[in-house]
Amino acid sequence: MKIIKTIIAAAVFLVGTHAIADEGTVRVLMSTSQGEISIDLYLDKAPVTAANFLQLVENGDMDGGSFYRVVSYENDRGSPKIEVIQGGLGDASEGFGTIDHETTEQTGILHTDGVISMARGAVGTASTEFFICIGDQPGLDFGKPRNADEQGFAAFGKVVSGMDIVRKIQGLPADGPTESDYTKGQILTQPVSIRRVRRAD
Repeated sequence: MKIIKTIIAAAVFLVGTHAIADEGTVRVLMSTSQGEISIDLYLDKAPVTAANFLQLVENGDMDGGSFYRVVSYENDRGSPKIEVIQGGLGDASEGFGTIDHETTEQTGILHTDGVISMARGAVGTASTEFFICIGDQPGLDFGKPRNADEQGFAAFGKVVSGMDIVRKIQGLPADGPTESDYTKGQILTQPVSIRRVRRAD
């Protein structure tokens, strides 16, 4: 299964590089039920991760996704504490391939305010779920102890407009059901719909 997933990831990478690598940065527009967010994807700095996200966009896979989790200094149970909003396909993510992990040490894209990055469990499990940083979050970078493996998360772009929408989403009521004590108080009561994501150029 790991071999198959690696092949899928490689295929995504090749499609991305042949189609768009020379452009370096690609802007996408994310239309949500709370407003629009413009994001630059850094294909030159994070070719695997950014190409994977762009492929999801161009396939229309992100349309109908949602922001469903908000993490703040008040409700976070990890260490160091962080502030982010998390979105993606949620339960509908099953069946999508995973990608190789690009660390911030490799890409140079640190988790500063507005940076978009991939959510993951173990290294190499990132697929369709992502988060956006609110404020600088160095604890998510390579070598930091937020994860026991200290590999950090794979950042691949940055919000260029719409951070007011990101902060608005973070402030929404979050008393949705969860099976984990870790995410209690972090699940949005009403998820924010990602209606459409498309290339802006």
